[in-house]
Amino acid sequence: MMEKMIFGRFVPANSAVHRMDPRSKLIIIFLFVCIIFLANNWMTYALIGIYTFFMIGLSKIPVRFLYTGLKPIIWLVLFTFVMQLLFTKEGNLLFHIGPVKVYEEGLRMGIFISLRFFFLILMTSLLTLTTTPIEITDGLETLLHPLKKVRFPVHEMALMMSIALRFIPTLMQETDKIMKAQIARGVEFSSGPIKERMKAVIPLLIPLFVSSFKRAEELAVAMEARGYRGGEGRTKYRQLSWNNLDSSQIVILVILCILLILLRS
Repeated sequence: MMEKMIFGRFVPANSAVHRMDPRSKLIIIFLFVCIIFLANNWMTYALIGIYTFFMIGLSKIPVRFLYTGLKPIIWLVLFTFVMQLLFTKEGNLLFHIGPVKVYEEGLRMGIFISLRFFFLILMTSLLTLTTTPIEITDGLETLLHPLKKVRFPVHEMALMMSIALRFIPTLMQETDKIMKAQIARGVEFSSGPIKERMKAVIPLLIPLFVSSFKRAEELAVAMEARGYRGGEGRTKYRQLSWNNLDSSQIVILVILCILLILLRS
């Protein structure tokens, strides 16, 4: 399962989304996170779904790859749906099984919140799948450049976010490697009482923390050896280029926002 996680990974391809400027992709993700809360009925959620799958189609990321990578998240989405279904007690009573009662508003809210969660995960995953960590760093630093006037460490923050995204798949692979080593020594992670499973996690966490600190130290030494002293006075080898594709995608998202406002219940 660890090897199939897609968040933080970059999949090289020659698609329209891959060719977009990282600044436009970051703006689109930020606006999407904001406008998705405007959706509150079937029509608006249908528009959000059409736009999300339209972007997935433009990215040329295989649907099977996305499905495999999002399998662990699907269970979380289903858990969210069940929680809304059981604890929202508004509207007409649809049916009940013993003490469990399902109301119309609970079913509606469960579906809507689960869809919102699912679309957010798809779009944020699409950002990392189609954008390299270096491009994300450059895009963030450029967008946040005005904050330098108030002495905000823009370059350092962008670099930290880039490193964090880059090491998510690495830590997942490291976790999987440690788990297989512990299983070979007789540790059971998926069977037995919950108390025993929690105890079995301790031999997993300690070597993972040690490995993480070791990687962080090696990265710091490597950066110092190459003369890294922050972003002041640094030049960029890769220059960002905003084109018509980026502008058209922003316009499409603005049109989507207007439609969501007009179609809200």
